[in-house]
Amino acid sequence: MYKFDKTDHHIVDLLMIDGRLPASEIARQIGEISERVVRYRIERMVAEGVIRICAIPVPKVLGFSVIADVFIEADANMIQEVADKLVAYEFISYVACSIGESDISVQVVAHNSDEVFRFATDVIGKIPGVRKTTTSIVPITLKDIYHWRIPASVWQDSVE
Repeated sequence: MYKFDKTDHHIVDLLMIDGRLPASEIARQIGEISERVVRYRIERMVAEGVIRICAIPVPKVLGFSVIADVFIEADANMIQEVADKLVAYEFISYVACSIGESDISVQVVAHNSDEVFRFATDVIGKIPGVRKTTTSIVPITLKDIYHWRIPASVWQDSVE
């Protein structure tokens, strides 16, 4: 397991605000750390798979104003196969296999609710192995994966 400390936590928080923030600015904002150390820590966290630095498109700005969660029940022997097919669709931003009432959950981005309906019924619903879909329009997202912060307990535990 990666040894995460308070400095790493500060670096990640700053990069989440602006992934292009120069190491020199990160060092200045944190204080008592050099630009070289910041660069080293970022490179180490990326190499260890702790963080990824990437551009995150904003669907609504690009005209995809409707977000929907689609919960899928699939034949037990085809869950993975169905999930693998769903990954390939451009309108799908998230695919996960789950345990519970549904076998797979996906998030669909679309221009309007008609497009969500057509995609859920004409595309997802017709994939071999799909038994049932339940779609929920998501009018407001308060927090998503791009807003998740590493809990302070992760670095506090490593200090003790």
